[in-house]
Amino acid sequence: MTNLTPPEIDPPDGPAPEELQIVDITVGDGDEAQPGATVKIHYMGVEYDSGEEFDSSWSRGEPIEFPLPRLIPGWQQGVPGMKVGGRRKLVCPPALAYGPAGAGHRLSGRTLVFVIDLLGTR
Repeated sequence: MTNLTPPEIDPPDGPAPEELQIVDITVGDGDEAQPGATVKIHYMGVEYDSGEEFDSSWSRGEPIEFPLPRLIPGWQQGVPGMKVGGRRKLVCPPALAYGPAGAGHRLSGRTLVFVIDLLGTR
């Protein structure tokens, strides 16, 4: 079963976590993503503090396919173990996202929340 609708991300409660948080929303029943795999995903990302969406494959109308080693550390740690058909929420502190404030990315220094649907892995 694959989610056919974009996720809704509830505003977080309390201070941003300092460690990666991994929460399965739906557990898939397909192949399991392995470290270093290439994954096909739909995702939405919002800033923890503001709740504002900063990126979404749903908004573009098509999933993306990427090798995990090319993605942020929070995804490299948080996607392996997911099964195709699953939906998972990752809360990535700055060190596992785009680095500390001033690191050169517009999202540097920010805790980010992603909801990821795993559509395929190889």
